[in-house]
Amino acid sequence: MRQGRRPKRSRVIFARAKPPFRLIVSGLGGAMAQRRKRRPSGHGNGTLARYDPGEFYCELFGRRGLSHTRHVRDRLDRLDLAMLRRRARDAERELLNLGITFTVYSDREAIDRILPFDVIPRILSRKDWRQIEFGVQQRVAALNLFLQDIYHGQKILADGVVPAELVLGNDNYRPEMCGFDPPKGTYVHICGTDIVRNEKGRLCVLEDNARTPSGVSYVIENRHLMMRAFPDLAAEMPIADVDDYGRQLSKALGAVGPDGVGDPTVALLSPGVYNSAYFEHVFLAREMGAPLVEGQDLVVEDDRVLMKTIRGLEPVHVIYRRIDDDFLDPKAFRRDSTLGVPGLFEAYRKGNVTLANAVGTGVADDKAVYAYMPRIIRYYLGEDPILPNVETNICREPEGLKLTLDRLDQLVVKPVGEAGGEGVVIGPRAGRRTLSETRAKLKADPANFISQPMVKLSVSPTLVADGVEPRHVDLRPFAITGDATWLLPGGLTRVALRRGSLIVNSSQGGGSKDTWVLA
Repeated sequence: MRQGRRPKRSRVIFARAKPPFRLIVSGLGGAMAQRRKRRPSGHGNGTLARYDPGEFYCELFGRRGLSHTRHVRDRLDRLDLAMLRRRARDAERELLNLGITFTVYSDREAIDRILPFDVIPRILSRKDWRQIEFGVQQRVAALNLFLQDIYHGQKILADGVVPAELVLGNDNYRPEMCGFDPPKGTYVHICGTDIVRNEKGRLCVLEDNARTPSGVSYVIENRHLMMRAFPDLAAEMPIADVDDYGRQLSKALGAVGPDGVGDPTVALLSPGVYNSAYFEHVFLAREMGAPLVEGQDLVVEDDRVLMKTIRGLEPVHVIYRRIDDDFLDPKAFRRDSTLGVPGLFEAYRKGNVTLANAVGTGVADDKAVYAYMPRIIRYYLGEDPILPNVETNICREPEGLKLTLDRLDQLVVKPVGEAGGEGVVIGPRAGRRTLSETRAKLKADPANFISQPMVKLSVSPTLVADGVEPRHVDLRPFAITGDATWLLPGGLTRVALRRGSLIVNSSQGGGSKDTWVLA
């Protein structure tokens, strides 16, 4: 178990130049295909002279130039490309020394990997951020109301707004949660919402992550790396700070403690060092000032959770769990689980401990349920979505299946239960054999798939081996809900580093960028 410090309060910072710190960051990797013909872009005479986003909307330039990015464009164009490349060559060693890694179990040769960090930031205007902030808050409110309903009166199912079989037959639906009221009606305490920008510059939601969303540690570390390595790029710019996440998370979790507990003890429950996100677990425990525990560090006595310490057993009132439902409690779920705590779910049901996120939230971030989110928002809130969905076909429905099969070579097909980009088939880029295999899978198990048009994701200038080139990006802002919903200003910008790739997931070769919200 580890004890950490409490972070600084949130604020807006005006980054000022300081003596450079020898901390090397980079954005090495492959790239999107070069455009057949370079157009005179007027993007600069230095680093950006050859940069051409082609047909895609560019986060730095927009279509005709963005006023809020002008200072960064000018400063970036004056930076020496050779120096950027020298820093890129040292990046892997420096990041690995810092322990900023994730784990890839499918790779026998390299388990621990760094998350490549591109030195060119992604910049969001205040206007864009307000839409993201309000839109995510709206979605989180609707998700919590949806979960409250499906585990109680199930009115939305009775009214036919969402098909009952889609929810009740979902692998992530937990009948054991029926009739249980979590504190403040909050099921989704931490949410990561994947947002993309299309070729018209419009922001839309690609996916909701309401179980155990990961990646926030990289948001904060990316900022620290950027401010130390490139203070001149950010000098005098009003960039919203990201250092308040740990305090906000601790505050929100403390607000949902069991009734009658004035100063609840919060702990972070991790599967352990072999988990792919273990670096993040350590980081967040430190930022929250909370103990980091594994299942073996906790016991349940008289339906109360106790933590083993050098002073003996001490009570735990709130658990930020980074363990999936199935492995939480071998008495309630998988009997072969060695990661969880026997009796934990019963203590939870009796109101003696709060679990964040709540058990059973997985049904809300199912890719098929995602397709109904606009209707869910209107049903519970009486509002139109602030952030629209990407158009989605539900293959469990005959019309959606037929449309998908008829246009298979034009659509992106996704299995509803997978994460990290696994099983995704991009029709326009798939070969005949892949399309044939996908068609057979769709016919055999249509309920397991959705399809979407291939969104022309926006691009951002990215440092690669050949210079600065466009790469596709998305954004995952993080929301914390306690008494209210708060968003970390910025979020994780993921970048598809491989040439031609639209998949930004780290396990599929993606990297990340620092995300600047201008106040």
